[in-house]
Order: sequence, then C-alpha cells, then structure tokens
Amino acid sequence: MNESVIKTLVVALIVCLLCSLVVSSVAVSLRDAQNLNKLNDQRIKVLQAAGIYDDTKSIEEQFNSITSKLIDFENNAIVDSFGDIELSTYDPVEYSKKDGYFTPIAPNDDIAVIKNREKFGKIFILKDSENNLSKVILPIRGYGLWGTLYGYISLSSDLNTIEGLEFYEHKETPGLGGEVDNQKWKNMWVGKKIYGVKNDVQFQVIKGSVDNESQLAIYQVDGLSGATITSRGVTNMIAYWFGENGYKEVLGNLKNVNKT
Repeated sequence: MNESVIKTLVVALIVCLLCSLVVSSVAVSLRDAQNLNKLNDQRIKVLQAAGIYDDTKSIEEQFNSITSKLIDFENNAIVDSFGDIELSTYDPVEYSKKDGYFTPIAPNDDIAVIKNREKFGKIFILKDSENNLSKVILPIRGYGLWGTLYGYISLSSDLNTIEGLEFYEHKETPGLGGEVDNQKWKNMWVGKKIYGVKNDVQFQVIKGSVDNESQLAIYQVDGLSGATITSRGVTNMIAYWFGENGYKEVLGNLKNVNKT
C-alpha cells in the first residue's frame, strides 16, 4: 500500500516537472515574439500620431522614414546614443524604473503623477523631401482616473502646433475616460497650440465645449463627457511634459538649430 502511494507521488512529481519545463520553454520561446509585437504596436502609434501610417505597407518599411534619437534631459540635448542603450528598442518607461536611469520627481512638480522621469527620453524626427524638419513625435504619459495613460503626440515644424495624438495603453472607463481613443476627439487636437505668446504651456482639455470665438480656443480641446478627472489628467500630462521638467528646453534648442 505504502509503495503504491509513493509510486503515485513520484509519477505525479515527474509529470509536474515535465509540465513546468514545457511551460517555461514555451514562455521563453514566445518572449521575443511578444517583445516584437509590443514594439510594433508602439511603432504603429508613432506613425499614426505623425499621420503617415499605411496599413498596406510593412511597419519596418514605414518606420525607416523616421529618425529616432535620445533626449538627454540633464543637458536638454538631443543625442544619438548613450552607454549601453539600444536606441531601436529603448523604452523610456521601462528605464524610468531602472536604478541609475531615472530621476525622482519632487511631489510639487509631479503634476502628471509619474513619480520618476527617465534620464534619457526619446524623440522621433520626420523630415521632408528636402531634409528639413517636418514633424517631431514625443512620448507622453500621465495619470488619469484609474491608471497611467501612455501615448505619443506629434508637433509640426514650429514645435508648437499639434499634428496628432495616440494612446497605446490606458485603464480609463469605456465610454467615459476611454474616449481618449475616440478618433473624433483626437482630431480636435490637430492644429491646436501648446505654448502661448509668453512660451508658457497654455493647452487645456476644458470642461464642456470650446468657444471658438474665444482667443483661447487655439489652446483648448473639448472635455470628455462624464470624465472630468481623466480630462484633468490629460491636461496635467501635457503641462508636465511640455514644461520646464519635460521637453520645453530641448524643443527650444531644437527650434534654434532648425532656424540656422
């Protein structure tokens, strides 16, 4: 009797070990494919934000028209490389959680509620046929109602006019805050300005509808119905990333270079 129980337990243990090995092997073999799918999903959002995505062409072929570079936030400079960072697969969000690669944000400055800012951001540059700056696409993120929204925003060559907006991940309520994915709402962003005449961030997602007769209309987008907190979170996200602690100075430096 005891011998029979022991044999049963041994067989069960062996089966468990074999199953664990199979599951582990499959997970490892799928990891590269999953990482590639994640990368391609983000690349599509970059292309869509830039307004150049074509679903009849390969993602890689289209992405070759865009130049990726790093943003050195400490020096407000655009650089081609740094240390062991692999530019093509570099994810600023991932590095904002890696020791030595992020800077904690003071609570009073953390209006987007992201806690840490990566030391190196990422910028995507699109040029025209004459090799002049056409658009830049920048990663943005900030806390909404239920979690952080992650996306990309593109600016025209004046580095102030919005050309497109896309989110690739969020936890907002469908039909309410989840309307950040509504194409009609995203289209409202196109042509809006971020900075005012004093070069301060003026853009806002307001409560209600924009009064097109107002002088401030160029900086405003309609609020999301029933999603006041999400709307405020998106406003704060733009205010942070285009403020002093975000892209403001590097965009100013890029604008000066673009003039020469």
